[in-house]
Amino acid sequence: MLTITRRADRRSRLLLLPALTAQAHGYRHLTVTASADDTLLAAELATGAGALLLELRASGLVGDELKKAGDHDANDFLLERLAVARPDDAVLSEESADSAARLDAERVWIIDPLDGTREFGEVPRVDWAVHVALWVEGRLVAGAVALPGLGRTLVSSPATPLPERPNGPLRLVVSRTRPPAVTTAVAERLGAELVPMGSAGAKATSILLGQSDVYLHGGGQYEWDSAAPVAVCAGAGLHTSRADGSPLEYNQPHPWLPDLLICRSELAEAVLGAVAAVGGIDA
Repeated sequence: MLTITRRADRRSRLLLLPALTAQAHGYRHLTVTASADDTLLAAELATGAGALLLELRASGLVGDELKKAGDHDANDFLLERLAVARPDDAVLSEESADSAARLDAERVWIIDPLDGTREFGEVPRVDWAVHVALWVEGRLVAGAVALPGLGRTLVSSPATPLPERPNGPLRLVVSRTRPPAVTTAVAERLGAELVPMGSAGAKATSILLGQSDVYLHGGGQYEWDSAAPVAVCAGAGLHTSRADGSPLEYNQPHPWLPDLLICRSELAEAVLGAVAAVGGIDA
């Protein structure tokens, strides 16, 4: 068992992390190597960071101290391992200063070390995630979303099988704390029920886990909030786009996306139509 110490010893516990085993968290043992293909590497990184976050949760830290340690330690873990495995690649991370150098890079890792910091701090909530995605020359080519509270990591390839949709109304997953007003209007037009949930990664992957059918977000997100979920969901055949149906673009100078739609592909036309009918996402 990894011994958690205070922040002065943060580097020591990061170096010890590879000793974490599947028995502790329901994961297989993971070793990040330079020879791993990009999707496997994304999965190894996301899963390893998730294991570290679970250890932090069990360490006795609480409140803001737990949340700050989670953000910083998971970020350090990912950055250190990317520096070893992919030293020539650029990185865009929520928890690190941005660099314009990434705009000239052919390969950019887009990471959110702890998506859903609020939920992470509310033990025992499970709707938080770790995001690791790779953008190459204009498109997302690999991604992994770890859901440590569920002991699962979903990847862009091999795709997660999409379960059959149950009978009943559509289920539209929304923020548990600040759902955009437009989602209520869209839900009403679709006859859908709202499903409140925490992090963006948890909401997006809830479609793959059979817990929802549509994730519509307005009000804006940063690229790291959606890159890995979009890669994973697109890999499974889901529709992914802006709320008006236009493509999602990543590794932009200002890494901000105003809105997002992820849904089962057979529902895309109806959802896009409902968004347009209520006047768009900014209505």
